[in-house]
Amino acid sequence: MLESYVTPLLMSYVNKYIKNLKPSDLQLSLWGGDVVLSKLDLKLDVLEQELKLPFTFMSGHIHELRIHVPWTKLGSEPVVITINTMECILKLRDGDQDDHESGSTSTSRSVSDSSKAIGKPRRLQQAAPSDPDLPPGYVQSLIRRVVNNVNVLVNNLILKYVEDDIVLSINITSAECYTVDDLWERAFMDITAPELVLRKVINFADCTVCLDKRNASGKIEFYQDPLLYKCSFRTRLHFSYDNINSKIPSVIKIQTMVDSLKLSITDQQLPMFIRILELIVALYYGEIGGHRETDREEGSCHVREAGTNSPGMDMDIEKNQGPSQYSSQEFYMDSDISAENYQGWVSWAWSFVPALVGSEEGEEGLFLQRETGGVPSNPQQHTPKDPMVSIGFYCTKASLTFKLTESQAESSYYSPQKVKSREVLCLEQEGITIEVLMMGEPFFDCQIGFVGCRALCLKGIMGVQDFEENTNRPEEDAVFFSCGDTLSSKGMTYLTNSLFDYRSPENNGVRAEFILDTVTHKETYTEIAGMQRFGAFYLDYLYTMENSSGKEFQDLSVGIMEDVVPTVQETSIKRLVVGPLDIKLHTSAVHRIIKMITCAMDHEYEPYCKPQQETVEESRCSVTPEEIARLEEFIPTRLTCLTLLQVSVTVSMAEFNFLHTLMPVITGGKATPGPVNISAFRPVRPLPSAQFQVERMNVEHSVPMYAPELVSTVSALSQPSDNLLHHCYAHFYLKVSGFQAGLTCQDSTGGFFPLIPVIPSFSTALYGKMIQMPAYWSKLSSVPTTECILELPYFAVQATRAQTHLLQAIYQSWTQSTLSGATPTLNESLINEVFKAPGVKSLDQSPTLEGSLQNLELKFCSRATVKCASGTVGAIKVCARTPGSLEGVKERLVPLIQGPSDTKELHMRRWLNEIRKPESLLAPDLLTFSVQVPQKGENCRNSGAVLLASVQGIAINVDPIFCTWLLHQPHRGTNRQQQQNPGPVPLAKRREDDTSVGSTPLVQQTSNQASDYASSPVKTKTVTESRPLSIPMKVLPETTPGESLTTSEERMKELIAHAWDAVKCLTLQCWQGTRCYQN
Repeated sequence: MLESYVTPLLMSYVNKYIKNLKPSDLQLSLWGGDVVLSKLDLKLDVLEQELKLPFTFMSGHIHELRIHVPWTKLGSEPVVITINTMECILKLRDGDQDDHESGSTSTSRSVSDSSKAIGKPRRLQQAAPSDPDLPPGYVQSLIRRVVNNVNVLVNNLILKYVEDDIVLSINITSAECYTVDDLWERAFMDITAPELVLRKVINFADCTVCLDKRNASGKIEFYQDPLLYKCSFRTRLHFSYDNINSKIPSVIKIQTMVDSLKLSITDQQLPMFIRILELIVALYYGEIGGHRETDREEGSCHVREAGTNSPGMDMDIEKNQGPSQYSSQEFYMDSDISAENYQGWVSWAWSFVPALVGSEEGEEGLFLQRETGGVPSNPQQHTPKDPMVSIGFYCTKASLTFKLTESQAESSYYSPQKVKSREVLCLEQEGITIEVLMMGEPFFDCQIGFVGCRALCLKGIMGVQDFEENTNRPEEDAVFFSCGDTLSSKGMTYLTNSLFDYRSPENNGVRAEFILDTVTHKETYTEIAGMQRFGAFYLDYLYTMENSSGKEFQDLSVGIMEDVVPTVQETSIKRLVVGPLDIKLHTSAVHRIIKMITCAMDHEYEPYCKPQQETVEESRCSVTPEEIARLEEFIPTRLTCLTLLQVSVTVSMAEFNFLHTLMPVITGGKATPGPVNISAFRPVRPLPSAQFQVERMNVEHSVPMYAPELVSTVSALSQPSDNLLHHCYAHFYLKVSGFQAGLTCQDSTGGFFPLIPVIPSFSTALYGKMIQMPAYWSKLSSVPTTECILELPYFAVQATRAQTHLLQAIYQSWTQSTLSGATPTLNESLINEVFKAPGVKSLDQSPTLEGSLQNLELKFCSRATVKCASGTVGAIKVCARTPGSLEGVKERLVPLIQGPSDTKELHMRRWLNEIRKPESLLAPDLLTFSVQVPQKGENCRNSGAVLLASVQGIAINVDPIFCTWLLHQPHRGTNRQQQQNPGPVPLAKRREDDTSVGSTPLVQQTSNQASDYASSPVKTKTVTESRPLSIPMKVLPETTPGESLTTSEERMKELIAHAWDAVKCLTLQCWQGTRCYQN
C-alpha cells in the first residue's frame, strides 16, 4: 500500500535528473528497500532549467547513488539518500548561445519560456502513478513525515568552473542534511501544532577551494596553494508554517556558521580571483553579453510594467494605448535595453524559493501541479503567501593571506615545475556577519558587519627581510591597518537574533518579527545601532518597491488583474559606516600594497561588458502631460552614504624605497629589474611621520535608478522643470569635520609622540553634480553639465622652518628612489629641534610662521557653450610668532600680510601713529572674482573671455623676521638629554588680541620703536614700524676660520641687508577697486 505512493515520489526525482534509467528496475529495487546505481550521467538541460544559472553544464556524473527505504519503520526512521563522488563542470554561458537557445536561461522573460517550464514536468511525470489522487488522512500525513525527514549524504562533491585560463574547483569531502529537534540534535520530527516549525541541519566537512591556471592545451602545469583548505561549517534551516496544511513556509531561515576561515591567495591567483569577482558584479548588474537590441516595430515603445522585475510581467504597449497603462516609471523605459537585463539577481534568487520548499512537501499538490502542468498565469506574481526568507552567514575569525610565488629549478629536466610561496601580508577579521532578508521582489535588505579588522606585514618583500622571524620586531610594528574592536571586549553581538544565538526568538519558541517598512527600518538600523553591534564596519543595503498609497505591495496583484496599474515607488539606499580607523603607511606596508596592485594588473583578460557609446535616437517616444505629472511625483534613485569616524592616517618616512620598480606597471609601462644585493634591514628609530586626523567624514552619492530612460525622456522636453533636471544629475556631497594634520615620531618602543599640529583643526564641505549622458543635452545649451561648490570657513597653517625641512625630508624619501633602495639620510639635530623634550627651551629657537584664510567660497559651472568660475576670499593673514627666551622675553606676533586693510590714509604720517581698531564685521570680502571662458563648438560665437575682480586693501610688511625663518638651519650641536628623552613641545595657542613690537630676531635685542598690533579675525589695519636692520647671527651656519664665507646663503643675506638699509620700512598698497578685462 505505502509502496505505491512513496515509490513514484522517489522515482520522479531520480528519473528527473538522471539519464537512461529503467523505471521498472528502479521500482523493483525500491521495493526491496535498497537501491544502488553506479556510473550515472546527469540530465544537464534539466539542471540548467531548474537552477536557472547563467552557466552551462559541460559535464555531470555520479559515481554511485544509494537509496535506503525502511519500509517497516517509515514512521520512525528516515529515508537515506547517499551520493558517492559527484562531479560537475560548468562554464559561462555564451552570448551567442543565449540568442540561439529558446528560453533555457534564467533571464528569459518570453512566453515560450513559460510554456517550456510548464511542459517539462509533464514529460517527467511518466513514471508517476496513473491515479494522481492521494488518499487523505493517515497516508497523507505519513508521506509528509517521510519527506520532512529525508536524510541526504553526499561524499566527495566536486564542482569546477572553467573560463579562459581559470580553473576554479570546490571539493567537499562530506555534506549531510538531516532533521533536528528544538535543541538542534538529530531526531525524527514532524510539523505539529502549536509550534508549526521544521528544523534541519546541513554539516559540511573539509571544504577545499582551489584556483589554478591552465595552459593553451587545457592542462594545469603546476598547482597553486588552495584558496581555502579543509574548512568545516554548519548550516541551520528553520521553517515556520502558518497552519499544518500549509505547503509553503511563511518564514524561511537559512544561516551558516564558520568558526575559523583561513583564506590564502598568491600573486598568480590574484588576477583570476578579481576576474571572478568581476563576473559576480557583471551578473549582478546584468552586463554579461552586453546590451542587446530588441526587435520592435516603428512607432512602438517596449516598456515594463511598474514594479515588476520578474518573468511574465513584461508587455509591449503601443503608443496609441491610453495613459492609464503607464506607471510612474514605465514611460522612460527604453526598448534598446533588453528586458532580461532588468531581471536582477533578487528575482533569480527568489525563483529558488518554490523549489526549495517544494522539496520539503510531498503532498498531493505537487502531483496535481505536475499532472495538470499548472503554473500561475503570472508565475512570479506576488501574493500574501510569499514567504519571508532570511539568509545569514557568520564567522568568528577569518584571515586572508597574500603570498608571492617564485619558481624553483629542479635537478631533473623531466621533473615537474615546483613553486615556492612566501607570505607577505595578512588581513585578519573578527565577528563577521552577512544577513539577507527578502520578501518577494518588492523588499530586499542586506546587512554586513565586522567587529574588528586589522592588516599586518609578514616576512620580507622584494628582498628586504623587514619582518622575518629572526628580526624579533614587535607585532605592533607589523600592523598597519586596524579598525574596530575585539571579540573579547565586544562579545558575541555579531550573532544577535541568529539561529546560533540562544537568546533568539526561534530558539525560545517565539516567532521572529521583521521590519518591512522603509521609514521604520531607517529609524531602527541607525548608524549608532550598527556601531554598537559591530564596531568596525557596518553596511546596510535596502531596496523596496511600494505603491504610492503606502499599502502593502501585495495589493498590486489586484490592481494588475483589474487593468489598473498603481504608481510604484522604488527606493535603493546603501549606508556604510566605518568605525575608529587607524592606518599606518610605513615603507613595508606601502611596498606590499603596491605589489598587490601590480600583481592584480598583470593579466590580459577582456572586460565582460565594454562601455557603450552614447547614441542619441532621433525618433523618441512622445510623453503625455499625465505621464510627466506622474514622473514629477516620484523618480527612483540610488543613494549611497559613507560615514568615516575617527580616522587617523600616518605616513612615515621611507626606510627603503623600491617604488621605481613597481610604479611603471601601475602607470601602464614595464617593470624595471629590482635590486640584486640588499644589505640587512635595520628599522630607523626615531622615525618621523606626518599624521592626518579626521573626526568625521560624510560622503553621499546619488544617481537616477534608470538614467538612460529618464535622460532620454527629460532631454526631449523643451522646458523641463527643475525637479526633473535635478534627478538627471549624479550628485556628490562631501563634508569633513575636525580635519587636522601635523608631525609625529615613532620611538624605539613602537609608540608615537603626541601630534604637533601643522594644520589646525578645520571643517569644509564640497558639493558637485554631473549630468548623466551628456550627448542627449546638446540642444539644451543652458543646462549645466557640471557644477562644483567648495566652502571653507577657516583654514590655517603654522610651522617652523625646522618642521618644513622635516616635511620635505619625508616627501623626498618617497619620491627619490634609488637602485639600492636607500633613502636620503636625515639630520639628527633636525629631529631633536622639532621634537623637543617637554619643558626644555633651546637657545636657538626659530620663529613660527602662521597663515590663515577665512570664508573661502569657490564655484565652478560648465555648460555646452561656456565655463564659469567665481569665488570669494573673506580675509587672509600671515604673521610670524617669535618664541620667548630664557631671559624673560615674551613671545611676540609680527604681522607680515594682512587683508583686507584700510589703506586710504596710508600716505599720511598719522596712519602710522594711530591706534588701529578692528573694522566692522560687515566689511566687504578681500577678494571677489568671476571668470567666464567660452567653449569651442559649432554653435558658439567667437567671443572672448571675461574676468571681473574686486580686491580690497592689503598691507604687506617686509620684516627681517621672515628672513630669520627662511634661512634658519638646525643647530649642529646635539643635546644627549634631548636625544634620549625626545618629546613634543605644545605650540602656544594663537591669541587673537596679542600685541607685538615688529620682530625680535635676537634674544637680547629690542627694537627702537614699538607699536601695538591687534591680531583679529576681522578686517584690521596693519602698521609696520621703522627700525635699524638687524640680521640674526644665530641663523648663520657655524664655520671654521678656514671655511669660505661667500656661500650662496651669505650672498643672499648681504643682498637683503643692503635692501633693508635702503628702504628701512616698506609697505605695499594694492589699489582698492574693481577692474574688468575682456579679450
